[in-house]
Amino acid sequence: MRDFATSDDPAVQAQLDRLGALSVPQGRLGLETIRAMLARLGDPQHRLPPVFHVAGTNGKGSTCAFLRAMLEAQGLSVHVATSPHLVRYNERIRIAGRLIADAELASLLAEVLDACEDLSPSFFEVTIAASFMAFARHPADACVIEVGLGGRFDATNVLEQPAACGVASLGIDHEAFLLAPEMGTPADPMARIGFEKAGIAKPGVPLVTQAYPPEVTKAVIDQAMQAGAKTAIRDLDWRAEAGAAISYRDRHGELDLPLPAMPGAHQADNAALAVAMLRHQDKVVVSPQAMAQGIGAAHWPARMQRLGTGPLIATAGEREVWLDGGHNPDAGAALARHFAGARLHLILGMMANKDPQALIAPLSGNLASVQVVPVPGKDSHEAAAFGPQARAARDVAEALRALPDDGVPVLVAGSLYLAGEVLRLNRQPPD
Repeated sequence: MRDFATSDDPAVQAQLDRLGALSVPQGRLGLETIRAMLARLGDPQHRLPPVFHVAGTNGKGSTCAFLRAMLEAQGLSVHVATSPHLVRYNERIRIAGRLIADAELASLLAEVLDACEDLSPSFFEVTIAASFMAFARHPADACVIEVGLGGRFDATNVLEQPAACGVASLGIDHEAFLLAPEMGTPADPMARIGFEKAGIAKPGVPLVTQAYPPEVTKAVIDQAMQAGAKTAIRDLDWRAEAGAAISYRDRHGELDLPLPAMPGAHQADNAALAVAMLRHQDKVVVSPQAMAQGIGAAHWPARMQRLGTGPLIATAGEREVWLDGGHNPDAGAALARHFAGARLHLILGMMANKDPQALIAPLSGNLASVQVVPVPGKDSHEAAAFGPQARAARDVAEALRALPDDGVPVLVAGSLYLAGEVLRLNRQPPD
């Protein structure tokens, strides 16, 4: 399966066409290719501002959003690398607070591909090389870098001395890659996931994590010890409880922080992880006041996002329309908690390699209807995979038009690729 991207800028599109034509050798794992690429490009990863490196199954993107917002509330300039993009490839590279401009993006991609195309790099490896080059060439006070997939073999894992590494919530996802049999790895699936994500640990660098079951925590600690990292594990080294506010405490003291503006009870956990990452490192100073301000300011598109007025949503009538790119059981559980007791019309698009019950099962008590749409450009589950109540629709617009005039809210979910298409059609691209 290949990633995809399009651009209205002809120069960018020419390079995206080159990216789309890349073919990675079957079964290739490891960091050798990205290291060889970066060496040809002058090793820009060694010239970055202090880096906050974030892995996890769910919540890593939101944790990055909280980190960025807290750092910016402190008055600092921040580079950010995240994935995937939703509408425009430019979303993956944010330079000192602004999405990379088309002209610089086209030039960077051309530079990387011209220098490294013969190494058979992946779409993501080229993206990370371009990101690191951009970040090395522009001044900033900090970098926030999201792991793409896993951690141990992710292209971002060439970073040698981040300010802090973080591991967000864990769950089973990307099984073909993260659970592939390998000698010396944990046999328990969740412990193996923890092992892979904690593979970003670095010598002397804080590895800050959420709380996990004992066997997972052991795998994380083992990875940290092998790397020589310093662990800061929730409920062991730091604590946070969310009620009317977030009560946070660690060896530095206690903080009372506001709840996030982002919907979903799980966002308090992601905000707390960002706070813990900042408080367990000593390269960048962020005050409690800036942390509180950042928690309120952070936003992350297509994660429990209520859609605003736009041409697509105009077809839905007078009702709320929510968008979420979640596609695994943990995401389903988070959605079920948020919509507990509410009736929903679900419009679902899910790639064929995902579990069709991941969202349907936890939301089963909420569902007024289920319509299944294709994920643009991807192999997708047919309606039959979601049970006898599911009906097929050609696209989200058709599904919205088919809803009864009952005012019941709508949730569009199941894929970030689908979420990106919804944002594009509703003219709400991330900024």
